[in-house]
Amino acid sequence: MASVPLKKTTPTKKTISSKTALLEKTRDLELLQRITESISSNLELEIVLKEIVALVVEKTNADACLIYLINEHKDALVLQASKIPHPKLIGQIRVEMGEGITGWVAQEKRLVAIAENAWGDPRFKSFQHLPEDAYEAFLSVPIFNKGEIIGVLNIQYKKPHLHTEGEIALLSTISQQVGNAIGNARLYDDMKKKAMQIDTLSRLSSTITSDRYIEEILNLIVTMTAGMMNTTICSIMLLDKKHGELKIVATQSLSEEYRRKANVKIGESISGKTVLEKKPIAVADVTTDPLYHFSKLAKKEGICSLLSVPMMIKNSVVGVLNSYTSENHVFTQEEINLLQVVANQAAVAMENTTLSKQSSALQEALETRKAVERAKGFLMKQGNITEEEAFRLIQRQSMNNRKTMREVAEAVILTAKISRR
Repeated sequence: MASVPLKKTTPTKKTISSKTALLEKTRDLELLQRITESISSNLELEIVLKEIVALVVEKTNADACLIYLINEHKDALVLQASKIPHPKLIGQIRVEMGEGITGWVAQEKRLVAIAENAWGDPRFKSFQHLPEDAYEAFLSVPIFNKGEIIGVLNIQYKKPHLHTEGEIALLSTISQQVGNAIGNARLYDDMKKKAMQIDTLSRLSSTITSDRYIEEILNLIVTMTAGMMNTTICSIMLLDKKHGELKIVATQSLSEEYRRKANVKIGESISGKTVLEKKPIAVADVTTDPLYHFSKLAKKEGICSLLSVPMMIKNSVVGVLNSYTSENHVFTQEEINLLQVVANQAAVAMENTTLSKQSSALQEALETRKAVERAKGFLMKQGNITEEEAFRLIQRQSMNNRKTMREVAEAVILTAKISRR
């Protein structure tokens, strides 16, 4: 029986469509897997965001990808990552909530997909420094973490591009992963910050109980505190109760002009008010606050926000610890409590030094009295004089020779011992 040749089958449109869909699903799964691997292998937020942007552009064939995160005040979004490196613009491009398509997505918590003429959308806002803003198509998806909006993920195309349901679903899934990555990175940062705080407080405790001079201790305190708080300038001002004013005694700032800043009277400026009220005071912008007396210097030094806390011993203020940031910063209650702990430790260092000096002075007075009493006894016996006359003799010798009473008395005792031999 002759064999029947097999007929060649031509792929149908349905078969091609199924294969294309399968390839797209495979590509999507591969992208999600690589993003997951990137997130799980690194907890540094900046690195993770850069890798996600690169992967999204590679796998979606988009011409641009940008990630904006909501700032700490929750009133604006800040560019944190983009496909084309913008080293000077990362962290600088700011979009108000509700402003532009990105701001609208963050405010409304809804995605936006525009196939062409994105710049013609009434919600669009252009940034001259970003070449991506000249692109045609725009897909913007909100980023959530634990149900809270924390940013926006954008992909853009130079030519018109119809965003398919699969593409939108994929980017929505990626935005969820980005949200989780950001949450994990922030948790990691918090853990690192807590560890550094504990380490700094431990080193501060060791510092204030050391035998270092008080000037060295206070300078170590401001240096370690500036690092722990990530602040531009940290300074300690001690209270001169006699003149009723505060004077800078320690700062890690290299500016001589700041170091020579004028003293502050109690109740004046922010530091003086901190002493008067005996409680921490935070200022959003010292360059515009009417109570701050050094706004010109602040502008010159590039400082903005200030947290001033009193250095307390029991219920008495001995000075203030000031912490300045270079950008507008809302100090959290945790930061306030932390700086207050450091301020109180600095106050303890001052108290320990005062007590040590008092103890040394008392010891010196006791030793002087003992020596003078012995010397008087020798002088009274040798010169047949009264106790008062012996004391006056020691006192006169002290003044004439510019020696302490103890030095004169010890010389008398030594002479008496030699004469006995």
